Amino acid sequence: MMADIQGLAVLHYDTPHFDVVRAGQFVLCAISGARIDLEDLKYWSAEFQEAYRGPEEATRAFLAHRGPDFR
Repeated sequence: MMADIQGLAVLHYDTPHFDVVRAGQFVLCAISGARIDLEDLKYWSAEFQEAYRGPEEATRAFLAHRGPDFR
C-alpha cells in the first residue's frame, strides 16, 4: 500500500471512467511519480489499475507490462 500522502486520492480505474475509493485532489503517475490533479487525469489503465501523466507514460507502461512484441 502506498504511503498516506495528504490529498492523495485512491481510485478504481474502469473504462471509460474511474470511481473514487478514497477522496483526494490528485493521484501519482505510475511511471514518473508526477502528481496528477484529478481534473487533469485523462490517461489510465483499467487492466493495470495505474494512472499516467500523459500518452508517453501510458505507452511506456503498456510496453513495460506487455513488451514491445505484443500483438
